[in-house]
Amino acid sequence: MSEILVSYFSASGVTKNIAKKISDAVNGDLFEIEPLKKYTAEDLDWTNKRSRSSIEMNDKTSRPQISKKISSIEEYNTVIIGFPVWWYTAPKIINTFIEENNLENKNIYVFVTSGGTGPEGSFKDLKDTYKNLNFISSKRFIGEESNEEYTNWIK
Repeated sequence: MSEILVSYFSASGVTKNIAKKISDAVNGDLFEIEPLKKYTAEDLDWTNKRSRSSIEMNDKTSRPQISKKISSIEEYNTVIIGFPVWWYTAPKIINTFIEENNLENKNIYVFVTSGGTGPEGSFKDLKDTYKNLNFISSKRFIGEESNEEYTNWIK
């Protein structure tokens, strides 16, 4: 068992690939935050105000269900959470993950994937929403980083 958990939500596979690289670089355990109901291409159509992702992101109370739970969150000192940026912030399923797991007294790092949006908005929103948690740092990764870049970020 590692002291580092690399958790991630990936709608298209980009975030998943980077999470695997980070997990390998920091010798962390990998956990996919999988929605109970998978997202389809139609669900992810951000131009459609009635798409599932649009509806979720416009509802501050939305908490999409996750298909599986982490059985031993208490064993980790550091939790890395990765996700694609949706509407300049974290997808609501990230809130579900945080609220279903006791992350108090853990060092939390956030990484995002995005075509151009940085992590600042997502990181600020999470820090403002979960004031009791210890958010350390955030980064935007594109998948071309070296193992050293990932490990230096976590040190």
